[in-house]
Amino acid sequence: MQCKRRLIKYNGKLFSCSTSIAMELIGGKWKSVILIYLIDGKKRYSELRKLISTITERTLSLQLKQLEKDGLITRKVFTKKPPLKVEYALTPFGESLAPVLTTIAEWGVTVINEKGEFIEE
Repeated sequence: MQCKRRLIKYNGKLFSCSTSIAMELIGGKWKSVILIYLIDGKKRYSELRKLISTITERTLSLQLKQLEKDGLITRKVFTKKPPLKVEYALTPFGESLAPVLTTIAEWGVTVINEKGEFIEE
């Protein structure tokens, strides 16, 4: 699919291409990483933090808020007083990304096998 020259309005913003909209939602260093971990099922904040060891707490918190705002994940709070038990899960909209994210992850493994290396922690 190629982008044609036209303007697209989404969430009150103008985009020149459908790819721009996709990258608005999942672009950046962390959004797709968070989403790929949620494909397997709901996760608590602390689980995501352990799985994505190189992300800061602030960044994880901000990215989760943005993904929730964009309708890709849900946030469910189970307790009313601290410590809060909060779980994050993909929405049906977020689940629609699973094939794309899986393909990107598989390509990443190919790159690692050809040009990089896995380091066990």
